[in-house]
Amino acid sequence: MTADLFALHGRTAVVTGASSGLGARFAAVLAAAGATVFAAARRVERLAEVAAADHRIHPVACDVRREEDRSRLVATALDVTGRFDVLVNNAGTAGAPSAADESPDDFAEVLAVNLVAPFHLARLLADAGGHGTGRCIVNVASILGLVSAAPMGGAAYAASKAGLLGLTRELAGQWGRAGVRVNALAPGWFRSEMTEALFADSRSSEWVERNTMLRRGGEGGELDGALLFLASDASSYCTGQVLVVDGGWTAR
Repeated sequence: MTADLFALHGRTAVVTGASSGLGARFAAVLAAAGATVFAAARRVERLAEVAAADHRIHPVACDVRREEDRSRLVATALDVTGRFDVLVNNAGTAGAPSAADESPDDFAEVLAVNLVAPFHLARLLADAGGHGTGRCIVNVASILGLVSAAPMGGAAYAASKAGLLGLTRELAGQWGRAGVRVNALAPGWFRSEMTEALFADSRSSEWVERNTMLRRGGEGGELDGALLFLASDASSYCTGQVLVVDGGWTAR
């Protein structure tokens, strides 16, 4: 059955940055598809709210900047379910929009969250071994890893997301024989906690609408299908790819 292609029953998923916005939505979508989801973030109270909506979501306090927290997150999933099938590297930080306002330390901090942490978590999934051919990694990148959106964006953010796309291709190449698929999801301008100020300002929201073919920003639910495709057997022959969901922004 076609619907079975998108089912995740019996699988274990880890979603970082899951306390709000797109991450919270991702955790809910994977759980609704049948996965046991370990939702990770720093804000424990917000995580508890996310987990309260579905018994298949387990909150795990985790600061992805800390190696020990990342290792503990994966160990928790393995201890509870004995497996680690799906990783959604969603946690991210934006940094300053102007390169002139970013110090080298600031730049490195953004890369630590947006690039180093996803690499380590991907390594932990690969090292954990797997069950069948269902192991996959979804790196949540951005259209800013593909094109410039100055004056929006930021040097560190754009560099980290472009690096995440390169990491996606390289890990897909190295781990394909082991049955680990690695793909990236590149959203455009979606309404979330990170973009709240952008959409609240009439000038910037009009700028998004004017430069997007569909003449609007994206809503959280419009990533559900793309996420499920990449996380499930529906994309069993897809690896090393970037799935752009941006309302036509990058097609201009």
